[in-house]
Amino acid sequence: MADGHVGRGLWRWVPGRLLGALAGGVFAGGIAWAVARVGLETADQLASVIGGTAGLLGLAVSLVALRSPAPAAPAVAGGGAGGRWVRVAAAHASYRAPAVQAPVRGRDSELADLRSLVAGRDGGLVVVCGTGGLGKTTLAAQAARQAEAQGRAVFWVRWQDDAARLAHDLTRIAQALGLPETRLHDAQNGRAALVDVVWEHLAAVPGWVIVIDNVDTPRNLGPGSEPPGSYRGWVRPGGGGLLLVTTRDTAPGTWGPSARLVPLESLSATDSGTVLRDAAPSAGSAAEAAALGERLGGHPLALDTAGRHLANPTSRYRTFTAYQHALVTEFGDLVGAEHPQAADPEVARTVVRHTFDISLTQLHNNGYTLARPALFLLALLAPAPVPRAFLTPALLADATQQGATAAELDASLAALHQYGLISTPTTPPADSGGGQALTVGQIALHPLVHDVIALTAPPGTDRTTCHTALDTHLTQTVRDTISAGRAGWPTARLLAPHLPPLLHHTRHADFTTTRDLLDDLADSLGDAGAASEDHLLRQCVLDAEAHHLGSDHPDTVNSRNNFAGALDALGRYQEAADLLQQNLTDCERVLGSDHPDTLNSRNNLAGALEGLGRCQEAADLHQQNLTDRERVLGSDHPDTLNSRNNFASALHGLGRYQEAADLHQQNLTDRERVLGSDHPDTVNSRNNFAGALDALGRYQEAADLLQQNLTDCERVLGSDHPDTLNSRNNLAGALEGLGRCQEAADLLQQNLANRERIQGPDHPNTLTSRNNLASTLSELGRHQEAADLLQQNLANRERVLGPDHPDTLNSRNNLASALSGLGRFQEAADLLQQNLTDCERVLGPDHPNTLTSRNNLAHALSGLGRHQEAADLHRQNLTDCERVLGPDHPDTLTSRNNLAAAQAAIARTQRLRFPWQRSRR
Repeated sequence: MADGHVGRGLWRWVPGRLLGALAGGVFAGGIAWAVARVGLETADQLASVIGGTAGLLGLAVSLVALRSPAPAAPAVAGGGAGGRWVRVAAAHASYRAPAVQAPVRGRDSELADLRSLVAGRDGGLVVVCGTGGLGKTTLAAQAARQAEAQGRAVFWVRWQDDAARLAHDLTRIAQALGLPETRLHDAQNGRAALVDVVWEHLAAVPGWVIVIDNVDTPRNLGPGSEPPGSYRGWVRPGGGGLLLVTTRDTAPGTWGPSARLVPLESLSATDSGTVLRDAAPSAGSAAEAAALGERLGGHPLALDTAGRHLANPTSRYRTFTAYQHALVTEFGDLVGAEHPQAADPEVARTVVRHTFDISLTQLHNNGYTLARPALFLLALLAPAPVPRAFLTPALLADATQQGATAAELDASLAALHQYGLISTPTTPPADSGGGQALTVGQIALHPLVHDVIALTAPPGTDRTTCHTALDTHLTQTVRDTISAGRAGWPTARLLAPHLPPLLHHTRHADFTTTRDLLDDLADSLGDAGAASEDHLLRQCVLDAEAHHLGSDHPDTVNSRNNFAGALDALGRYQEAADLLQQNLTDCERVLGSDHPDTLNSRNNLAGALEGLGRCQEAADLHQQNLTDRERVLGSDHPDTLNSRNNFASALHGLGRYQEAADLHQQNLTDRERVLGSDHPDTVNSRNNFAGALDALGRYQEAADLLQQNLTDCERVLGSDHPDTLNSRNNLAGALEGLGRCQEAADLLQQNLANRERIQGPDHPNTLTSRNNLASTLSELGRHQEAADLLQQNLANRERVLGPDHPDTLNSRNNLASALSGLGRFQEAADLLQQNLTDCERVLGPDHPNTLTSRNNLAHALSGLGRHQEAADLHRQNLTDCERVLGPDHPDTLTSRNNLAAAQAAIARTQRLRFPWQRSRR
């Protein structure tokens, strides 16, 4: 009976309470309306009028309320009648969190943070922010469900760009949490501001979570015009529970110092694939789903769009692969389709084509009139970072045919960044050449934003005019970048992805001029060590020339040679050799066997064969070329001297060091006579001659020659010239050969610092300097420092050059050697086994680097006591060295010595294993 009596008392109290809430709502709504429409001062004058009206209604309500039992105490987290009552209030349909329709993927850390904040006692303000379609509402809804499961009173408010409506909602929530009527009367009578009354109560009551969703116009939150970060309006951090806001505004300044921002990023390829497989489990494998997810940029709204399409039994594309292929030609119809009800913001938020337009419209209304055209211009470029300096008022003016100032452009770009529509990268992309690009300011678009924005030109903007403006300004920027020399290298790297369309847009009459411009920039990229970007432009120029001039035109043949050089720089030696073989055949057919371009093509093919470890073939080709150049050009022609140098280097690679030294010495004498002692080619000859002396063990002569060379380079070229840095590196190597390892380490440390400063931390030469310093530290017995440096270098080479580049394979080998020096033989053996497999696959089983890798693996196995396996590997290696390099090559002699050492270790182990055999003798 007692339970039934409490139920009847609650029933009598509820109608009075509801009527009281109605009266309070009338009052609160009136006050909020006045604040929003006429400001706080006038609102105070209206308060008595509204209060009097509400008082008449309140009098009738009081007659009912006085007969009802007192309400339960304000709710707190936990059980009891009060807790149950608050949960009932929080479950009111108008404030219930939306249901989450699918598992939330890739947000585990964010949800864990929110769960921890909900469980805490301090409350606070959390802002989940990011551009449209990243799943802010979904994350907040999932967090709200978690909070309900933790026993919290959860209220969900949908921001409708109406401060009066928000005031009404928060007042009702405060009443549901037990806001006394007396305090509402104080607000009615002008004795307190309604916003302060509500927040005083929310600060006193723990255990609640309030979500205000989609606050994309925070300046309208009210009351008044102060920003939310002032904490005098309807958004404050000082509550007894947690206030969670979702918004596209990512600026910390908007939300104030006490707000905790939770910025959302795109999902990883793996998480994206999981989202797609949740929606369409039979559409393909996890790898195929991940590939599609990556193509969609990990954008949750785009993933949802694709998933719904794939799950529809009537869709044209039912597999991840088919959908991804269709995006190439049908992006606008699939992900970028328009919606007939897009004028409704709530609909627009759910459509990829329109969700970004909400932010752009808001920015335009806020006075950032250049935001939309600036974003469109960026979308017409390649989906890659753009130098910030390229976006100028002149470019915007030419594209829009309207005036633009630097201040307007700066403000618009800042607003685009604030709303997550552009980013300013601070780390290199995974597929970039690395740190060089980050020495200049840059702007990037998310791939999906890029593709969607490019679909529709802004009102009053002509797409053709925009393309013309971009081409004109890109051309001028390229000229300025080339003129800047080394200082322009970082900008050149950023420009490269955006330049291929220039040749497609160029008129036939202007083709040669534009082609030459891109060729010159490619030369700069090669000097900068930007192999990927150099390769991109060389490919572009070659394709365009084949189209405009034909495949047999001398310019096309020359470009094919340049493209092969770019492949060689990427370590793609076989592709380079195949292309150069084709080029040589074409040159001999079109130009004749004695034409200078034919001789040049033969020289380059020999270089590519050398990179493949086919040293004998390379030497034979260089020797033939040297003979032909002496006959056709004369013995003193610079190209002939170059051929002699290359032939000598090929002999060096064959281990024929004395012949190489003799040829280098002759070439040095000739170059000093013909070109002068300070010519760069002469300096290079002196360096190569010193290298041959070093290989012959004549370390002091090599060091003296390299010291002279370094002095000449510093005098003629300057201390920071790449050839000077190379000369300093070679001198350090010679000092190490003399046993002066500390001097060598000091020189290499200086060289590494200079290369990092001049050429950038990820330039191939810088990576080589780091590798050489580590090797010298290892010689000094500083194995841990060497291992740490080599570990860093291996990671950098894998990122910059790729895991299969010969330099990367060399780094892996060197790291394993350092680990062996630390006695970590098992780790070294595992790394060397992987490296040997990779070398055999990438370079072939007979490449000198492959033979070296097999030798080092055998050494590591010996360190593990596996002497028989080591001996077997050394025996195989010796056979291969004799066959590939010849019986007298230094590496063959080393291999023979290592086999003998392994056999001795086996014998020694057997004697130790059976000591009784020795004692009986």
